[in-house]
Amino acid sequence: MLYYFFDYLDRQYDLIGAGVFQYISFRAGMAAFLSLLITITFGENLINALRKKQVGEEIRDLGLKGQMQKKGTPTMGGIIIIAAILVPTLLFAKLDNVYVLLLIIATCWLGLIGFVDDYIKVFRRNKEGLAGRFKIAGQIGLGLIVGLTLYFNSNVVVREVTPASLASIAMQDLQEPLEDQVKYKELKSTKTTVPFLKNNELDYNKLLPFVPSDYTWIVYVLVVILIITAVSNGANITDGIDGLAAGISGIIGLALAILAYLSGRIDFSSYLNIMYIPNLGELVVFCTAFVGACLGFLWYNAYPAQVFMGDTGSLTLGGIIAVVAFAVRKELLIPILCGVFLIENLSVILQVSYFKYTRKKYGEGRRILLMSPLHHHYQKKNIHEAKIVTRFWIVGILLAIITLATLKLR
Repeated sequence: MLYYFFDYLDRQYDLIGAGVFQYISFRAGMAAFLSLLITITFGENLINALRKKQVGEEIRDLGLKGQMQKKGTPTMGGIIIIAAILVPTLLFAKLDNVYVLLLIIATCWLGLIGFVDDYIKVFRRNKEGLAGRFKIAGQIGLGLIVGLTLYFNSNVVVREVTPASLASIAMQDLQEPLEDQVKYKELKSTKTTVPFLKNNELDYNKLLPFVPSDYTWIVYVLVVILIITAVSNGANITDGIDGLAAGISGIIGLALAILAYLSGRIDFSSYLNIMYIPNLGELVVFCTAFVGACLGFLWYNAYPAQVFMGDTGSLTLGGIIAVVAFAVRKELLIPILCGVFLIENLSVILQVSYFKYTRKKYGEGRRILLMSPLHHHYQKKNIHEAKIVTRFWIVGILLAIITLATLKLR
């Protein structure tokens, strides 16, 4: 909203300083600052309100050290995360941008699913929360919206710069509108980025050669649904100890913001020889608001946590990460970038599968880990949860660096 207001002032009245809102870097910085300010300033008010409503976490005794001390800690703190993402986005982003609109829808959609799940757990005293089939149905619904929009929307395109224009890009001032000075071809493409390959790209149209091109959208939408479901559930599983999910999500969000900025600029994308995606740079404003919300939430969620995000926050964070990855056409980098979520997911799958297999074969269930998800395994080994979280953050940072390095490693 503020972008349009200051753009009007700049064009009509030539107001000094109004033109700064044209720069994505300025609006992204303001979005991050405001997001951080909202979570820190209003977080305590939310915690007090949740306490008055007796919105406390029900803790199952799993035999973990210090676990029962967390009983009654306010949950549903994801509400402040969602607010801290949406408010700066609505103020500083271009709201006619298809990528921004898609992320706003994804945030509200998954936030509502998570809220209903938490509401049932807290106020209906049902520990199971929202039935799994309804969660999956909601994730599939979002996957359909995202997949169909990215595949069919006419504003979702890539641009290929002609070779004759590449030489002139390096000679231009980075502040100039280079898009107006170079020749390019605008394509409706289903290409995505593949790490470690020479051409670094994969076209969904060629993924399954036996599938007619008219039906490629079905394959694409199924991939979108699968990844959104996997990443949102991975974030949900990771949210098991203080500060883990918020910290990892913030690291991933920052890496995605860098990828969106590079892919959304014709000069950087040409230098790195990656796809130039017009209008994608606007997504940086959303991503920085996302990072600010995660960091601000850590103010209260770091050990010892004063509030938990609940499914309201964890499902939303994971879903946002997946949708942004598709928007920047880096969804195949998710196993690397979201490696912590992936490992946490796999630890549960392997533990349950092995337990069922050994019970059927030997008559008693055996375990690979002391407890799943993986972070509980380390808790069982008497490692303090603050140390576990810090080490997982370090792993998350390393994975983010590897992800960014894949832009040149092919």
